[in-house]
Amino acid sequence: MKMGAVFPQTEIGDDPGAISAFAQAVEDLGFDHLLAYDHVVGASAAGYGKEQLRGPYREQHMFHEPLVLFGFLAGVTRRIGLATGVMVLPQRQTVLVAKQAAEVDVLSKGRLRLGVGTGWNHVEYTALGKSFADRGRYLDEQVALLRKLWTEPLVEFEGEFESVPNAGLNPLPRQRPIPIWFGGMNEKVLKRVARTGDGWLPLFKQFEPGMSRTLSSEMEPKAIIGRMHGYAREAGRDPAAIGIECRISCFRQTEDDWQRNAAIFREAGATHLSLVTMNAGFESVDDHIKALETMRAAARD
Repeated sequence: MKMGAVFPQTEIGDDPGAISAFAQAVEDLGFDHLLAYDHVVGASAAGYGKEQLRGPYREQHMFHEPLVLFGFLAGVTRRIGLATGVMVLPQRQTVLVAKQAAEVDVLSKGRLRLGVGTGWNHVEYTALGKSFADRGRYLDEQVALLRKLWTEPLVEFEGEFESVPNAGLNPLPRQRPIPIWFGGMNEKVLKRVARTGDGWLPLFKQFEPGMSRTLSSEMEPKAIIGRMHGYAREAGRDPAAIGIECRISCFRQTEDDWQRNAAIFREAGATHLSLVTMNAGFESVDDHIKALETMRAAARD
């Protein structure tokens, strides 16, 4: 498996020097890619109850905008891949995302991978003037349009949500098209990945100390990946051509857990593995880097 590190969005702070130092240290350690989460705005913890906001992040959690961040990191790194994991695509204008992503790909010399999903935060959609209810259908249309914009000098496109009247991007990206991976775990996502995805970013259950070491058969990563592969074959695609990136977390986990979870994902067919050091109480870039070194040693073959 290719090994990546998750950019500690909520803990890295706003010092460009610290951000640069983290990315360069991850690259120097030999990691294949750096993956960044995405939120544009945080909803008020006091203004919305738990029943209205399912996800974990609120207004007090810092998030750097991933494509702006990657533009900066393209200039301070040399080799490491840059991946969104995932960008909430339907709350953004498609053509603007295509332009920004193409620019990052040019500046990084072809190192961008765009992980996209529909998200969970309806407040962000409202703030950005997009429909939360239509996000699944909109995502499918956006992916088709992105790929046209990244590969054709002039695009004529008329969809349900977007219209491009004989116009195109300049410069086009290095990669034509930029790889698109989908995030999510429901059956619709599995089928979307199988039909059109370059890869998949699932969030599988991880073993923690004290947790039962068995999962029901339908919840095992190998079984879920097998279902996605089946959908791919039905769509006439080779499952081996679809990347799969799993994650293991430092939070409430031991080295034995990291090793076990990595082995489970490897056996299930994962092609990529990212290591997460957020929420473990680290206070500095050095703390995150040391933890990544330890996790990487445990998770290797």
